[in-house]
Amino acid sequence: MQAEIKIGVSSCLLGNPVRYDGGHKHDRYITDTLGKYFKFVPVCPEVECGLPVPREAMRLVGDIENPRLLTSRSGQDYTEQMQQFSARKVEELEKMNLCGFIFKKDSPSSGLFRVKVYPPSGQSSLKVGRGFFAAAMAERFPQLPMEEEGRLHDPLIRENFLEHVFSYRRWRDFLEDRPDYKKLIAFHTRQKLLLMAHSPPHYAILGKLVASGKKQPKKQLLEDYEIKYMDALSNFSSIKKHTNVMQHIMGYFKDRITPDEKQELLELIWNYREGLVPLTVPLTLINHYVRKYDTAYLKKQVYLSPHPAELMLRNHV
Repeated sequence: MQAEIKIGVSSCLLGNPVRYDGGHKHDRYITDTLGKYFKFVPVCPEVECGLPVPREAMRLVGDIENPRLLTSRSGQDYTEQMQQFSARKVEELEKMNLCGFIFKKDSPSSGLFRVKVYPPSGQSSLKVGRGFFAAAMAERFPQLPMEEEGRLHDPLIRENFLEHVFSYRRWRDFLEDRPDYKKLIAFHTRQKLLLMAHSPPHYAILGKLVASGKKQPKKQLLEDYEIKYMDALSNFSSIKKHTNVMQHIMGYFKDRITPDEKQELLELIWNYREGLVPLTVPLTLINHYVRKYDTAYLKKQVYLSPHPAELMLRNHV
């Protein structure tokens, strides 16, 4: 990485006492683990739009498609105030080159998924909404990796989100390095196995896009590539996809590794496929063979080291 990785984070998750009750929701994984690799940009929409601490709790009320932001007891309406703040804030954040955002789950301002929307009649709420600020971010930055802190406890979601963030930073580095067609080919070549692990259809589409890239204006080519590249990485990798990629990798060793080495690697890939060992086990042996046999193409593949090993994102079964 050529530059720091900045991600937005709901301020209360960093331990800042900005919640309606004067408390916080400090998430140690975010601050103590991710803090070693990312620079945080804290955002609390409710405080930054002018509301005090403490304050009356708020919730989404009304029509599912266009809810209002009302205080829970008095029914005071802060919809326009929050909408105006959100519009200003996304403009400000656009200049900061964020590579991701972690939102506070269930928040009427920052919840990204399944936020409760209460009908005016007082009937049971439905988990179908999205917080006002989170909605503004998703609309303005559709390619930006975004997640909620609660979902990051799921190892698959955590791995996919963080892999997405690091990939987004790589793409930003590429764009900042006076990109041209030749450099795009080199970038795409390094990403091939990673793309294959996330979305084989996107892998094929991006390959065709790059192959015909000289026929397009550079700006349009880069915009099209970014959209499809980030769309590809938003797809979750899977045991089946990883297995296919590792079997593909074996093709680069077939004339070099011994029969015993081949059998050992096949056994580890099978054990991974059956859920007996984590992905890091066969990949450790693959990386060993890459170094041992000095396989130039594989040495450049981001797939073999897409994020810091210390995060242990591939250690789950």
